[in-house]
Amino acid sequence: MKLILASASPRRLELLAQIGVVPDAVIPANINETPLKAELPRVYAGRLAREKAAAVEADGLVLAADTVVAVGRRILEKPADATEAERFLRLLSGRRHRVITGVALRCGDKITSKQVETAVRFKHMSDTEIATYIASNEWQGKAGGYGIQGLASAFIPWINGSYSNVVGLPLAEVSNMLLSAGYKLWSTP
Repeated sequence: MKLILASASPRRLELLAQIGVVPDAVIPANINETPLKAELPRVYAGRLAREKAAAVEADGLVLAADTVVAVGRRILEKPADATEAERFLRLLSGRRHRVITGVALRCGDKITSKQVETAVRFKHMSDTEIATYIASNEWQGKAGGYGIQGLASAFIPWINGSYSNVVGLPLAEVSNMLLSAGYKLWSTP
């Protein structure tokens, strides 16, 4: 059974490799990712994952995901520039937020989806810490303007939920979805 990853994220490829999954192809979905008016973060993440899975023309299983960082009802997307990334970090500093990943798996015309949520707390960050992180450019291309798997790990003393979800793909849930669809993750003796 072929598996297509509908994402250009190198982090998602790395995460899948951790559980022994190497997609047969990577075909990023090209959809409009603008949140709808008053759309809640959890609904938004799920909708985008389903739309991405539906948008990719391919035979076999199509795996799509979208990760959202949310402070209350506010969605922090990928920052457009260093100024926005700094604004996001100042908002996250000293408080909890949620990371929600919508995951969708398409098999033929059927799409199975779920949303996984992890709570994350940032420490109070100094101006120097924020400036240093911004200068690292690690914030680029990351929802909320940070990556827990890099330098930002020094700012995160606590999470409640899936670490891999914060990186960009909740592996336990994805494994179960793939197995339920008949995809063989590993060989048994």
